[in-house]
Amino acid sequence: MRWLVTGAAGMLGQDVVERLREAGAEVTATDRAHVDITDLASVRGAVQGHDVVVNCAAWTAVDDAEAHEASAFTLNATGPALLARAAAEQGARMVQISTDYVFDGAGVAPYAETAPIDPRSAYGRTKGAGEWAVRAENPDHLIVRTAWLYGARGRCFPKTIARAAAERGSLDVIADQVGQPTWTVDLADLVVRLVEAGAPSGTYHGTSGGQTSWHGFAQAIVASAGMDPAIVRPTTSEAFASVAPRPAYSVLGHDALEKIGVAPIADWAGRWDEAAAGVLGGA
Repeated sequence: MRWLVTGAAGMLGQDVVERLREAGAEVTATDRAHVDITDLASVRGAVQGHDVVVNCAAWTAVDDAEAHEASAFTLNATGPALLARAAAEQGARMVQISTDYVFDGAGVAPYAETAPIDPRSAYGRTKGAGEWAVRAENPDHLIVRTAWLYGARGRCFPKTIARAAAERGSLDVIADQVGQPTWTVDLADLVVRLVEAGAPSGTYHGTSGGQTSWHGFAQAIVASAGMDPAIVRPTTSEAFASVAPRPAYSVLGHDALEKIGVAPIADWAGRWDEAAAGVLGGA
């Protein structure tokens, strides 16, 4: 099985490529310098000869998307549409990484894979459009939604928090937004396991189990960095103005994984304990 990974220079993409290479898979790693996913000819050339396409490329600057929604749409919807079309032409499976931002963030129970989407931000709208496009262009698809990603190979919340705590001695972190911190290594592993299991086409949720707030996650990060978690004080979303609305509730359910016998990612706290040294070592 030959794999193509787009967005392979990003935090998640690098871990997907590493996971595949460790498994002995044949993988082509591409980024924007090699393949323009918004150009059909470029995409067709890249996809040719591959059995699986994993799209990790995305516009992820949530606030910037509010002022540049058309540009975000091109990368988050048009690009996936072209990749999915080219993959379908080759008889290849398409894996699209999506986000919790496709939901309204007003839930009180984990969002099911089948829950109606209702994005409240430009980023969420463009990613939701990308999901629709992939479904329309390639019936052999896996859409994997994730949230609160962190990893060793990019900028992320744990690195920012650890540096800020060390420099300032204390900090205020939002306590009224709840989600599932998810390690890119675990998401990469889940993507590969889904494909290797021959998972039915559809939508799956690739987040850790359990839930916490940004404040709770920050306390765990600070403790892993050898500092007193009490230096992290809780605050509200209102104290941190942002251009794009942030979901208050980003917890995703994993029923679709359990139904096909693919194990979901374990609880966020245990996975953070496993990830902390490697992630913070590159802070």
